[in-house]
Amino acid sequence: MPGEVQLTVQANKTLFPATESYQLVYLLIEALPTGAVADVQMPLNFSLVLDHSGSMSGQKLSNLKQAAMLAVDRMSDQDLVSIVVFDDKVKVIVPSQPAADKDALKRLIDGIRDGGGTEMSRGMRKGLEELRKGLGPGRVSRMLLLTDGETFGDEKACRQLADEAGGLGVAIAAMGLGEDWNERLLDDIAQSSQGHSDFIPAGQPDVILNTFQRQVMAAQATVIQNAELILRLLPGTMPRAVWRVMPLIAKLDHRALSDRDVQVALGDVEREQGQGVLVEMSIPPRQPGTYRIAQAEVGYDVPVSGLTGEKEKIDVVLGFTADPAEAAQENPYVMSVVEKVTAHKLQTRALDEAALGNIVGATQKLRAAATRLLDLGEEDLARTAMEEAERLEQGQDLSAKGTKKLRYETRKLTQKLE
Repeated sequence: MPGEVQLTVQANKTLFPATESYQLVYLLIEALPTGAVADVQMPLNFSLVLDHSGSMSGQKLSNLKQAAMLAVDRMSDQDLVSIVVFDDKVKVIVPSQPAADKDALKRLIDGIRDGGGTEMSRGMRKGLEELRKGLGPGRVSRMLLLTDGETFGDEKACRQLADEAGGLGVAIAAMGLGEDWNERLLDDIAQSSQGHSDFIPAGQPDVILNTFQRQVMAAQATVIQNAELILRLLPGTMPRAVWRVMPLIAKLDHRALSDRDVQVALGDVEREQGQGVLVEMSIPPRQPGTYRIAQAEVGYDVPVSGLTGEKEKIDVVLGFTADPAEAAQENPYVMSVVEKVTAHKLQTRALDEAALGNIVGATQKLRAAATRLLDLGEEDLARTAMEEAERLEQGQDLSAKGTKKLRYETRKLTQKLE
């Protein structure tokens, strides 16, 4: 049946000025599940792949075990769960099985001990082997991967396993605990598997507990799978950049853009939250009037209902005016998204400039990001950006804690939209 997804398109202005030159337009495209799938509940195929190396000793390991137990508590008897721990070796603590006997699962989790180095690919490989046992239509397959350190020489294998997971429909939530882990590696793992990566500060047990529960709840909220957005453009309209903005901000690969269309793999779509994409484009001159400039289409599956290849379409129509006052009116919701993306973009560019040794450029962008963040009411993040700028001006390196906080927390700015 049609109507499982509501597709909406908004532009940054109510009316655009009729000009004799190209102008910039932002389109916010949102795909949100409707009430037609409100009662859909797909069972999970979930694997916890956890670092228990020597650096995880003490309170870290205690918090990790408590978080894993809380994650198991969130699961239903129909959900499949497996638990894998790794250091420089790997062990399957819980082979894939229904999450029915929670007391037994918790006893096994409580028996985890720390020790050894870190070789993450071993854990990922075993976790994927356990997930393969439960793959199938109508189940949501996820891996929660957590590490607190650098892996030893197996980054290439980790990336290959993430590609494999993505091909199987297994999204990986790659979590870094503390400050001493490789964010580029975890970002690559998440992107390749259509998952996401995040930073869990050390010494904040509530954060790791909430993170594990939230990952299970997000998987349980999945109602749409294999979603893909296509924006077909009329001749003359040129896309410049595309960002995923909901549930998190992420610049999408240039392969999403062509002269004729924008194609974005949305993957799983959660109940109530949905997915959002911001497209920056240049449109040709127009006389006053109303014009169709594109068509947006989302294709998707609802496996639990036996639906595959369903589609929703909407025309993208813009109005143009010769009245400067009318053309000055902006869409505050879309502009809020643009501002949040800009703040994230500035800190990303600043960190890249710093890595290349361009201290002046990095400092300028960090200060600009701080100003944007302050305007958005993000005082804590603005203060972090200023502190990192001051470190660079004083001849110091950026701090691991500050850069990770900026990188990962600015991705979440659009979760606070009004």
